[in-house]
Amino acid sequence: KAQILTITQKMKKPIIHINIIKEDVGYSATCTIQKKFIGTQGDNYIELQENIVEAVNLAFDEHGFVYTISEIILKYDMNSFFEFFKVINAKALSERIGINQSLLAQYIKGHKKPSSIQKKRILTGVQELGRELASVQF
Repeated sequence: KAQILTITQKMKKPIIHINIIKEDVGYSATCTIQKKFIGTQGDNYIELQENIVEAVNLAFDEHGFVYTISEIILKYDMNSFFEFFKVINAKALSERIGINQSLLAQYIKGHKKPSSIQKKRILTGVQELGRELASVQF
């Protein structure tokens, strides 16, 4: 007799990259992964994070995956990033990374779009600041 084997492949837990955009009122977050559109919104950062986790978990419920916010990669537009992280002073950052303060303000407000080189320069400056803050001791 021929033996029939049933192979069940378990799906690997996908890495989620979700785009966050500052809207006129609140924020939206969207991504498409494995042909699934995931979208949500929130009035503030805390609410948006909670809604992102809920939306992602609903999208992958059938696979038994459960995500926390730390497992989801958040990709910000500049406006939402500086709105969420108001503790980062744009003027001080502009001086630190050598970008004109007025130009950085225009990027943040969305009046001008930074080139890929400028985006990298800003991101590198923010990440360096993060590393320095993470190593602080009192």
